[in-house]
Order: sequence, then structure tokens, then C-alpha cells
Amino acid sequence: MAHPETTRSGPLHALANLRPGEGRVAALAMAFFFCVLAAYYVLRPIRDAMGVAGGIEQLPWMFLGTLVLTLLLNPLFAAAVARVDRTRLLAICYRALMLCLLVFFGLLASMAEDRQVWIGRAFYWWVSLFNLFAVSLFWTLLIDCLRREQARRLFGLVAAGGTLGALVGAAATTLLVEALGAGGMLLVSALLLEFALRAARGLLACRQEDDAEQRVRSAEVIGGSTLAGFREALHSPYLLALCGFMALYTIGSTFLYFLQAQIISELLPGRDERAGLFAQVDLWSNALTLLAQVFLSSRVLARLGVALTLCLLPLLSTVGYVALGLAPGIGVLIAFQALRRATHFALSVPAREILYFPLSRETRFKAKNLVDTFVFRAGDQLGAWTHTGLLALGAGVAGVALGAAAPLSLLWLALAWWLGRAYQRRTRESTPDTPLPHTEISNAQHTS
Repeated sequence: MAHPETTRSGPLHALANLRPGEGRVAALAMAFFFCVLAAYYVLRPIRDAMGVAGGIEQLPWMFLGTLVLTLLLNPLFAAAVARVDRTRLLAICYRALMLCLLVFFGLLASMAEDRQVWIGRAFYWWVSLFNLFAVSLFWTLLIDCLRREQARRLFGLVAAGGTLGALVGAAATTLLVEALGAGGMLLVSALLLEFALRAARGLLACRQEDDAEQRVRSAEVIGGSTLAGFREALHSPYLLALCGFMALYTIGSTFLYFLQAQIISELLPGRDERAGLFAQVDLWSNALTLLAQVFLSSRVLARLGVALTLCLLPLLSTVGYVALGLAPGIGVLIAFQALRRATHFALSVPAREILYFPLSRETRFKAKNLVDTFVFRAGDQLGAWTHTGLLALGAGVAGVALGAAAPLSLLWLALAWWLGRAYQRRTRESTPDTPLPHTEISNAQHTS
């Protein structure tokens, strides 16, 4: 008997570019991502407040601590991937995050505020790791659940669920933190993670109902060695290019963060004026991102393909840095930030995640986590150190934007094109959307 949703299609399906039968999958995936990002954005203001409690001069060390932790976590995650199926892996990882939140809640509740400096630093490190790890695991599971053709259409819509979760999480902390305190908000975040886990289980169950290959994958232990992700990243030109793509994105983002600080400090001396400007940037960025995720993502990917879609953000960044270097004003800054963020979350992220489809499951689960966490934070560090060095050499806004950020964006553009073409070659050589042979399905079901 056909699923009732497979027999109808309405205006909402057409508007969001859904096919009959995909509404339930899309809703569960959106709910999953909504809860993950809401849980993080509940914690982010608390992390930032606790992180600077020991002095702003400690922030570079906080960044370095996060980088070290991402390197240490990867072998532990890979060991879990090698030993348990994806359903249990999901439960272990998200329940571990919840347990950490309960531990931090107990520590904050049992100690006076003036003795919480080191707890604050540990919390800063942990939340910075939590963000990358939880989001990376979400995308890895979604890639494992969907076919490549579905991903082109659904990834943007699913990402919109995450954007809404970020807005709701930030609003929840704003409204509730005075009543519940920082410790109480940790419990709210833990509850959201539990909802995320339940939505994820619903998503896996939904896919298993309709797809024999998904039933196999749910019972299948990936196996392999703990260091497989590191080896793959070092020896595969494709994965090395993915590492470079991620690193150049984060380096460019760090440059823009510091350029923004320079421009605003020079043009807006008042704290309230600066806060108002940041609010404008967030408002326009979030509005553009939501609109693009719902209405443009799938259509742009279908029309341009993965290679050209990957090139849009590096191209925009090149133009934006040149504009900032030539005319470093508030209007240019707001327009560049808003367009860059919207393009990143609505177009670049879905296209980048699709790049993992031609890879093996072991590579996706192990190497992808390495790229999304350690390489991401390494790019942050490299960008910050490079910017500091340029300032020491006397480079101003124009020097950084035109002499470093724009050339790096051109390099990023070339790498994006190479990656897109390499993806196309791998796609022609592999057929990841083809179900497993019947014998493999039978054997996997027999051993489950």
C-alpha cells in the first residue's frame, strides 16, 4: 500500500520544490536541524559571556584550546563509528552532549560565580566544539539518509529549519536567561537536544519504511580503523581539496570579522551605534538567508549544477573584498556581510555537503567530521594569525582586503571550480543512488 503522501502534491510541495512523498522526510529533517541549532544558540551567548570573564586577552588561547579539542575528539568519534551502527551512534553522541550539559549545570550550581573562571573557559571550549560536531553529525546522517537527487532539492529547505532554530534559540536565551539563569538555559539546551534525537530517529524510521537500502544501512556497522579519516584526508586529492575549501572559507570569514571591527571602530565610536549596526547586519542576513533557502537553493543547484553553485560564494567574496578595499563604508559592509552569509548558508553549504555523496560511507562519517571540525578551527586560527601579522606590518583595511583577502578568494574560486569538476567526474564513475544488490541486502538483514 502506498504511503498516503505519495498520491498527492499541493501548492506547498511545488513552492518548496518537494516531490510527492517527501513532505514527512523534509519536515523531520527540518525539525532535527531546528532543534540542533536552537540548542546551540541557546548556549552561545552564555559561552561568550563566560569566555571573556577571565579577560579578553585570553580569547586567543580559548581559540587554540578549541582547536586542540577538535583534534582529540576525532579519533574518539572514529572509534565509535567503527563499532556501532548509525542509530546507536546518533544516540551515543547526542546523549553524551546532554550529559556534558548536566555536568556543567551541576558545576555552575555548586560554585560561587567568582570561582567559575576555569569552568567558564572549559565551557567556552566545549560549546565551540559542540557547535561544529553536532552540525557535522547532522549533515553526515542526512547525506546517509537521502539520495543525491533528493539532496539537491531538499538541502536548502532543511537548512531553513536550522536558520529558524538559530533565531528561536537566541530569542529564548534573551527572554528566559534572567528568570532561569545560565544554569537553567543549559537544561533548556539539553531538552532541545533530546527533541533533536527524537526527530532524527523519526527521520531514520521514515526512510527505512520506504527504502530497502536504508534498512540495510541502519543495521550496518561501518567498521574500519580509528585513523582512517586522517589517512584519507592526507592521501586523497579530492579530500585535500575539500579541506582547502573549508580552510579558505574560514580564513576569509576571519578576515571579514576583523575588517568589520576595524571599519566600525573607526566610523562608529558609540557602543549603542555599533550594537544597532550589528543588529542590522543580523536582520538582513537572516531575512535573505531564509528567503534564499526556501525559494532559491534547490532551483539554483538544479539550474547551475554543483560546480557553478560552489563558485558563487568565492566570486561574491572576491568582489566584496575589492569593494571594501576601495570604499570601506557602512553601506558596503552591511551589503557584503548580508549577501555573503545568505549565499553561504543557502547555496554554498548545500553544494558543499553534496560533494560527499560520491565518497564511501566510512569516508563520509570519519573524514567529513575531521574537515568540519579540525580544519574549520584551523582555518580560524590561521586567519587570525595572518591578520595580526598584516596589522603588525602596517596594513590597514585596504591592505588587508585588497592585498590578502581578495587574492585568497580568487584562489578559493579556482579550488571551488576544480572541486565541482572533480565531483562531476566521480559522479559519473559511481552510482551511490543505486540500491545494493539483493545478496548484500539479504546478508545484511540476516546479520542484523
